[in-house]
Amino acid sequence: MTAIQMILAFLLAIGPLILFHELGHYTVARLCGVKILRFSLGFGKVVWSRRFGPDQTEWAISMLPLGGYVKFLDNRDPETAARTEAETLREFTHQNVWRRIAIVAAGPVANFIVAICVFSGLYMYGVPDVATRVRFMPESTAVYQAGLRGGDRITAVNGVPVRAWSELRFEVLKAALDKAEIRLDVAQPGGARFTATIAAQTSAALNVEGDVMRTLGLSIATGPVVISEVPENGAARIAGVKSGDVVTHIDAKPVRDGTEMIQMIQASEGRTLALSLKRSDQALTLAITPQMDPHTKHWQIKALFPFDPERVTLAVGPISAVAKAVATTRDQGVMQLKMIGKIISGAISIKNVTGIITIADYAAQTAKAGPIVFLGFIAAISISLGVMNLLPIPVLDGGLLLYYSLEVLTGRPLPERILDYAQRAGVVLLVMLMSLALFNDVVRLL
Repeated sequence: MTAIQMILAFLLAIGPLILFHELGHYTVARLCGVKILRFSLGFGKVVWSRRFGPDQTEWAISMLPLGGYVKFLDNRDPETAARTEAETLREFTHQNVWRRIAIVAAGPVANFIVAICVFSGLYMYGVPDVATRVRFMPESTAVYQAGLRGGDRITAVNGVPVRAWSELRFEVLKAALDKAEIRLDVAQPGGARFTATIAAQTSAALNVEGDVMRTLGLSIATGPVVISEVPENGAARIAGVKSGDVVTHIDAKPVRDGTEMIQMIQASEGRTLALSLKRSDQALTLAITPQMDPHTKHWQIKALFPFDPERVTLAVGPISAVAKAVATTRDQGVMQLKMIGKIISGAISIKNVTGIITIADYAAQTAKAGPIVFLGFIAAISISLGVMNLLPIPVLDGGLLLYYSLEVLTGRPLPERILDYAQRAGVVLLVMLMSLALFNDVVRLL
């Protein structure tokens, strides 16, 4: 993908989220009677602006498209201070503390509302996903020892129903972050049901920065190997393999899916193999000698087959869709807060702090995957913006909410001198976090 594609996908994903965030501040401020001087998308020099409304609010687009702001009539800034008694009534700091809290909180709340609306629409339309049927797993894995076998389908995690692989992965990761016991409700192919339990001690030992699912032994079942195409001059064509053949064994060892077949072929190191097939109702065995690919240096037989896991579509009615969207937004927000807490405590590496380059990369990848995936990504980013802005860091909405909460508790605003020091510290901290995120992004790409 090109840099232009990444930039366009990034702007398409982030631009509307910034707009709705700032509209949250703007709308509640208007309802509270605060005079708004400027509504800007972006920071820095204004490149376009128009004035509208009785207050002649300036609607602007600024040079740096990495955020936005709403400028109120504010006595703390000589340039925006009230000049008449009527303006004083509409000045921001003149409002009572609860109105100021509402105005500041409205931005992050708007981001959560956007996520709920997007998820609701997706759940009503239908979100395609992979089913929760698991691939066979090594005997040494935790899930095998808990009783799972290949072909089993997981229906719930710790009492939470799961129909799709993404739901299963989220619930397992949530339990791992909490270092809690993982209870998997399992439906076996024959109809039997049981609950497999992963001990809290095992859950606590999982590396949440890695592939938690694979560590436990959970991977997606892809079904039998059905040959779809046999290219010319390959080992499969030479051996007599045909389209439609179903591979059942290699050297008398069962082939349960395509991944296992590839592993067996690559482990052969060019040795002739006995390939057992089912062709229509006929069973036959062919001698086949893998060839080495000169580019990848891997052994192969040049037979194509689909990796075709069982699929489901998550679709519910309007009321259930909204309820599910609210739950998804809540759960993802809580998950992100837990991850931030783990990073602060040192339980998770600071390498997991990412920035705009990673967001742009994922935006471009999800845009290529289709509108449903891209909209899901936008909803997830909207939740992240809401969570990040609620962190108690000065200069962010969360920092202002902390000030006003202290004002509610003490009955008086914090001294200006303390606020000034806090704002300076907040700017330094924010610059450090952005620099760390940028460094991690560059290292990841390189």
